[in-house]
Amino acid sequence: MAGACAACTPLATAGWTTKLSVHSESRRRCSADQNARRQFRKISNFPGMRILRLAGIATYITPVFGALRFDGQSEARGELSIKEEKPSSSYAWSDAKRPRICILGGGFGGLYTALRLESLTWAPDKRPQVLLIDQSDRFVFKPLLYEILSKEVDQWEIAPSFAELLANTHIEFVKDSVKAVSPSDQVRENGSLASSRGATGGTVLLESGTRVDYDWLVLALGAESRLDFVPGAVENALPFISLEDALEVDRRLTALERERYDSQDNPIQVVIVGSGYSGVELAATLAERLGKKGKLRVVDAGSDICATAPAGNREAAKKVLSARNVELVLGYIVSSIRSTTETGISTEGNGNASNSSGVNKYQVDLKLATSRRRSDSSQLEADLVLWTVGTKATVPSAEQDREYPAFPVNGRGQADTDENLRVKGHPRIFAIGDSAGTKDSSGRNLPSTAQVAFQQADYAGWNLWAAINDRPLLPFRYQHLGEMMTLGKTDAAVTAGFVDLTLDGIVGHSARKLAYLYRLPTNEHKAKVALSWLAKSTMDSISFVQNEVNKALSPK
Repeated sequence: MAGACAACTPLATAGWTTKLSVHSESRRRCSADQNARRQFRKISNFPGMRILRLAGIATYITPVFGALRFDGQSEARGELSIKEEKPSSSYAWSDAKRPRICILGGGFGGLYTALRLESLTWAPDKRPQVLLIDQSDRFVFKPLLYEILSKEVDQWEIAPSFAELLANTHIEFVKDSVKAVSPSDQVRENGSLASSRGATGGTVLLESGTRVDYDWLVLALGAESRLDFVPGAVENALPFISLEDALEVDRRLTALERERYDSQDNPIQVVIVGSGYSGVELAATLAERLGKKGKLRVVDAGSDICATAPAGNREAAKKVLSARNVELVLGYIVSSIRSTTETGISTEGNGNASNSSGVNKYQVDLKLATSRRRSDSSQLEADLVLWTVGTKATVPSAEQDREYPAFPVNGRGQADTDENLRVKGHPRIFAIGDSAGTKDSSGRNLPSTAQVAFQQADYAGWNLWAAINDRPLLPFRYQHLGEMMTLGKTDAAVTAGFVDLTLDGIVGHSARKLAYLYRLPTNEHKAKVALSWLAKSTMDSISFVQNEVNKALSPK
């Protein structure tokens, strides 16, 4: 920008387009600011200021001069804040003519929408540029997180990198977090666009400072755990919703197992809050892993476990939990959690007292209240508290006002969508997965499950193709295919949605793993995981046969 002042240069180099009137105002302010700086340097070099600087007083005086204009006007704080913002840059799309689709979130909804778009047939001039944005560099197949704790799977099998999954596609990936969204496609009640920038869908602002202009947006940021509604839960309980959560739970359990290795009278006490699918699957998996060295309790306000599950799955789960001595504490809510850490002191050979390795004992006390009468209470002790209730949908805030979401939301904080999965009032934005408040044909809210996200991704990809090619969009129709749950290394329960039949035990376990193998993202990854599971199964079978032979040959 010719003649730009030094303070304006960063704005120009960052790709900002500034109108003449705005730039003139900016130059006027910058000129006044430069005058103030010259005056400030004169004062700073005054001998008296040097004495104050040596005394440490100038540190407190400097901000006062820095906040003043020496022409008699005070500097507006809002004008100074631009200097502290991260430098803004725009994401460079490869083609200025082809449609730009930005997908926020790389979970089931986001990744599978991107792969669906890749699989469709496009005219050369209409094939979209697809950008996938996620704060992690890995996709996580969350239904198999429990197998991390049971050691049935390796991390790479259920958490492949996006670089690997997207290697043979046209999909671009950026690792970043979403800060705000500024949509330009908002439709007024009279049908007109609320923004004059209707030629584009809007802009996404990332935490790194990068701005991404898009024509179409897919909101699939998922949900995050909510522990803040119970005092002490954030500090003393672990959620179980992400790969990082699963790895942290495994790390804590491993440390406790080592600490109690020779202890017969001090079992590892684990309390799981919530008796839905996640809580019950965790309880069954950990009870099998810990065996007699663990004491598992499941706390829930309801009167039964897996309240929304088919009867067959619920009964199979009850049978397994009972066989593994898992205690069900039903009809209670957790009112507070506090930690109690005991530090043991041991005496070394020199007679000095010191903290012995592994002696620090971290325990948690849970205060419970009955769900009917809050005055009735009891208390539980635990070495580990796992939290499986309460999630919050992730919906980005508006750039103009960060305290409010950028889109209309329902009572659960999810983006309100129409029958085509578009956000209401925003024809260029689709919302799917946990971020979307989608209803079935009878008007009931759909659950936030992987199965729903799978099907929504298929529809979202197709409807984006239809919108770009001026074809009619398809209304989303959810088909319930059934429900599955793991109950351990050789146990699971699978109920089909089209027949009243439940498979449990080893048959259910095999059916569940095959179904999830089929649902893995790409054919290449499916093949690698299938070979890995086959090799593990073969080794387990050989080990089992060897053990049986050794038992038969050993002297009695």
